[in-house]
Amino acid sequence: MSEATSQVRIVVGVDGSASSVNALKEGVKLAAELGGVVDAVAVWELPVKHVAYAAMGIGSFEEGAQKVLNDALFQAFGENVPATVSARLVQGTAASTLSSVSEGARLLVVGRRGHGGIMGLLLGSVSAAVVNQSPVPVLVVQ
Repeated sequence: MSEATSQVRIVVGVDGSASSVNALKEGVKLAAELGGVVDAVAVWELPVKHVAYAAMGIGSFEEGAQKVLNDALFQAFGENVPATVSARLVQGTAASTLSSVSEGARLLVVGRRGHGGIMGLLLGSVSAAVVNQSPVPVLVVQ
């Protein structure tokens, strides 16, 4: 696809936090200004001891991630999710998966949760890792 015919794509990482809802809103604003689309991505993974969770009747991590994604879209846009927004789940680890999914995008937008370690005090462990791993520019939203 030539640059003239390719559509601007902005990837937004969604984890259900207030900052990821803000990231969705910001991603849509930027996409509108650039005539592009938003790819809202929620990443989920099985915990290390997922068999133990299944034994306790806790097992549908993918369904939980879908609920988080749907709730975040509703919080950001209500019943009127813009037509330029597509949403999907991807299984994997958050930072590396978001970096991989953003390949070829114009921008990756993530929220700043502020959890985990010394860098987590400033950005959050996933947002800090994404800044270091992403093949595209990253916008971290509070």
